[in-house]
Amino acid sequence: MAISRSLLTALSGSAALAALLLPLSARADVATEVSTAATHAGLAAGAASLPMAQMHLHHVLNCLIGPAGKGFDATAANPCKDQGSGAIPDTSDVLKKEILQRAASNALDALKDTDLDALQKAAANIQTTLKTIKY
Repeated sequence: MAISRSLLTALSGSAALAALLLPLSARADVATEVSTAATHAGLAAGAASLPMAQMHLHHVLNCLIGPAGKGFDATAANPCKDQGSGAIPDTSDVLKKEILQRAASNALDALKDTDLDALQKAAANIQTTLKTIKY
């Protein structure tokens, strides 16, 4: 059975429309969220001041947990806001989710540090952990 070109065009347009209507989490780009979080962990690790390191670590946490997550800081930027609902809620792989949760927990702990060197070391470890996750 042959399908006409106009029917194929209509179907492909319908598929695009359906994709736009999907909830954000269904269109999430977890790999990009994790990569963005890893980048900000690196920025925190190389920050010249404690406030700058803390800011980037908040970005890491926001990317990992998303706006609905415990510890999300709405006063800090969320560099992953257009990438999904947070790497943890957007991840369906159980092992990857555990690694991401551990990274988020480490970020929360590191944010309590008032020593720049300790925070930088924690951020570098978080970055290393996030870079091990493959999508």
